[in-house]
Amino acid sequence: MIPIKVCGLTREGDALLAWELGAAALGFVLYPKSPRAVSPSRAASLRGALPKEAFCVGVFVGAAPNEVNDAALAARLDAVQLHGRETPEDCARISVPVIKALLPEDLNDHGRIKAYKASAVLLDSFMNGAPGGGTGLRADWRAARALGSEFRLILAGGITPANAREAFLSACPMALDVSSGVESAPGIKDHEKLRALFKAAGGDKGERQWLIG
Repeated sequence: MIPIKVCGLTREGDALLAWELGAAALGFVLYPKSPRAVSPSRAASLRGALPKEAFCVGVFVGAAPNEVNDAALAARLDAVQLHGRETPEDCARISVPVIKALLPEDLNDHGRIKAYKASAVLLDSFMNGAPGGGTGLRADWRAARALGSEFRLILAGGITPANAREAFLSACPMALDVSSGVESAPGIKDHEKLRALFKAAGGDKGERQWLIG
């Protein structure tokens, strides 16, 4: 099965279904300006409704390392995903594994990417004024393929049940990150779209795997 992180979760039922279908990870957006934002206390509540083995990721944009660490501890997050202009020093101060979302200036500077010392990097589409993902715009799959040959890459951006397998085969990332492509509204996951996504991904939840640890 293609490893998939379902992100932008705001409801227990959506998170539980995604995990039951075989999601490799579940993502909660802790960025107040996002239409999918949840508070740290809400993230903790969502985490508490899930099996203890569920792998949960908190998404932050430009938050101070101590704020990230406090939220990660409160919500029992397994990893965090940083979408702002965090420095390598900021990343080093985080107490759980870091997934660093790449910035446009990172793409041709592999030394800069290595300096983050992240457990994985994430390539999303770039849209001014909309950090944190969930834009529905497709990322550059060619750039993803080049990056994936050197880094542990997660591909996001405009991935849907209809193109998930094509994205994985074309870009060769280690995992896909899906949010708006399985929604009926921001933060509201469509259960039929979720089922279609995991059917397209290969379908056997017994093959679930996650590569961050």
